[in-house]
Amino acid sequence: MDRDTSGLSSMATRLILAELSEQIRLAHGIPVRFESAGGVKIAQRVRQGAEADVLVLADGALAELAAEGHLLEDTVRPLWVSQVVAAVPEGTPVPALRSECDLRAALLSAMKIAYSTGPSGTALLDLITRLDLAERLRDRLVQAPPGVPAGSLLASGEADLAFQQHSELMDLPGAVIVGPLPGDTEITSTFSGGVLAASTQPGRACEVLDLLASDAASKTARAGGMRAPWDRG
Repeated sequence: MDRDTSGLSSMATRLILAELSEQIRLAHGIPVRFESAGGVKIAQRVRQGAEADVLVLADGALAELAAEGHLLEDTVRPLWVSQVVAAVPEGTPVPALRSECDLRAALLSAMKIAYSTGPSGTALLDLITRLDLAERLRDRLVQAPPGVPAGSLLASGEADLAFQQHSELMDLPGAVIVGPLPGDTEITSTFSGGVLAASTQPGRACEVLDLLASDAASKTARAGGMRAPWDRG
């Protein structure tokens, strides 16, 4: 084998992909390494001709890159679904989040609300508009820098409520997860994978993508805060 199979991904899937890469190396003898950064930055790098084999991003961003010809046809597939959850600083009261009324109350009582530059942030802004709270919350919204977990703003005191993918908030120091958004306010993101057109070993890249989409990989994804698209448990 000439070199490792390389991949690019957004931060939301970073820990899951790190663990799966090690499992693939041990079980199948395929050395895999992923480099993760903010989704916007990764998409920019792909457009600039980054040399890699596999790409894992939120499906909307991946679809755009596929339409631009940066991915091999018929290799794009959904991998995992992630829920957006709310979190508060450790040691502070945990608000109820059982209904839309609870969510509205939590939003209105927060002094600063952290959100991400990724799809969860875009979806949260859309939700706030749908709840007719955009004007009331405009000056309270704090966007985390690209590649920085929104939950990190809780520990630093820059926010007292944060929303992001479960995989990025779970086990984050200083953050306590309240839970997923209730009922019709639920936000989910699908993360998909594909083989980059720039890959010099597309056959091996397809093999790695198959392993990432396997039932065995879905167990690791669930432990990391995501689930396979077919897993409704």
